Amino acid sequence: MILYNITTKVDWSVHDEWLEWMKEKSIPDLVDTFFFDFKMLRLLHIDDTDGPTYAVQYFTESIALYKKFVEIQLNIHSQKESNKWGDNVISFSTVMEVVY
Repeated sequence: MILYNITTKVDWSVHDEWLEWMKEKSIPDLVDTFFFDFKMLRLLHIDDTDGPTYAVQYFTESIALYKKFVEIQLNIHSQKESNKWGDNVISFSTVMEVVY
């Protein structure tokens, strides 16, 4: 199983709107395509003066499905986020294999 993790720092000025967008649009769009499950977490014990930090973890069955996501959907998804939130949302991603 493959875990695709996106960690995002969200400026307080857009936080509520961003969180609603994630729950109603962004996460469902990805889960309905290449991923079968997800978890959304808020990081604790970090400085959130400028805004909170979240991690969204998407689960897929194989590296082949993840690569298909990258090929077909990743740039579109990233561009939508950038167009909508600009510098108010900063993200980075990691890909991991579940070993146990």
